[in-house]
Amino acid sequence: MDRRSVLLGASGLTASLATPAIVSAQGAYPSRPARLIIPWPPGQATDLMARVNASRISDNWGQPIVPENRAGAGGMIGTDLVAKAVPDGYTILAASTGPFTTAPLVQRTPYDVTKDFAPVAQIGISPYALIVRKDFPAQTAEEFVAKVRAEPGKYTYATSGTGAAAHLITLMFLSKAKLDAVHVPFQGSGPGLTAVTGGQVDFAIETLVATQALFRQGAVRALGVSLKDGTELAPELMPLARLPGVEGYDAGAFGGFMLPAGTPRPIVERLAAETEKSMATPEVRARLAQIGFQPQYRNTADFMAFLARHREEFREVIQANNLRVDG
Repeated sequence: MDRRSVLLGASGLTASLATPAIVSAQGAYPSRPARLIIPWPPGQATDLMARVNASRISDNWGQPIVPENRAGAGGMIGTDLVAKAVPDGYTILAASTGPFTTAPLVQRTPYDVTKDFAPVAQIGISPYALIVRKDFPAQTAEEFVAKVRAEPGKYTYATSGTGAAAHLITLMFLSKAKLDAVHVPFQGSGPGLTAVTGGQVDFAIETLVATQALFRQGAVRALGVSLKDGTELAPELMPLARLPGVEGYDAGAFGGFMLPAGTPRPIVERLAAETEKSMATPEVRARLAQIGFQPQYRNTADFMAFLARHREEFREVIQANNLRVDG
């Protein structure tokens, strides 16, 4: 056995021995208010998703879960705050794809996602819709692929920035469909969607929460959705995975709860169980649907497996396109 294995085994033994003492010292969990760190501004999808569930869990616990928006640096500021918090179960992260999965793959982050967090449970997934300017010369996803493939380098697509989740999800689709289009990055999804709506950019693949009002009002046209089984939130949208050559395309942005690494296992399990209980209520599921967030609970083990797959899928597209963000 090498030195690293011995050290890892020793640290695991120490943690397991310490866990009962930590739980005993703090009494029954939760015995006081908890903080919910949301690394995004109020009103953003992750913010709303986390608040809806935290409110229900708080009611069940009889202890407040107090939301704190710590936005900045693409979600990295709030995420780092939780990474460095005391692992006692009283600092909860509203985790999402950007700061947790994509950012560490394209730039330096002040935290290590493989070491600094204890995933608790997934709450849901944000579907992405393929939208085009309303006068784009294609009415269906099949026609879109044929048109863009026939004229490589002619058409443009907007994203919320190089290396952002929307950029990578778009690149996954373009790669599978064998399409060559010109990337036009913006500072956020809002300006990019405004450019598509105004006809300055040809298309985008962006979150359903950001696009559904636009295509339902006729400001743009939606041609498909990124989840392979579609979404009940917009059942009229065809899964892009049904296109020839695009089979297996299944992309979205997750939302869920995490705690700092080292949090005692019983606390992780308690929060996961309370999240599952919250997700089983029609009120919570309806509220998530209203904000364009598809309910999709995963327990701790399933969530961890999903995160590993999620990270590898993004890693592959980043390496294939040689992406890197300065900073």
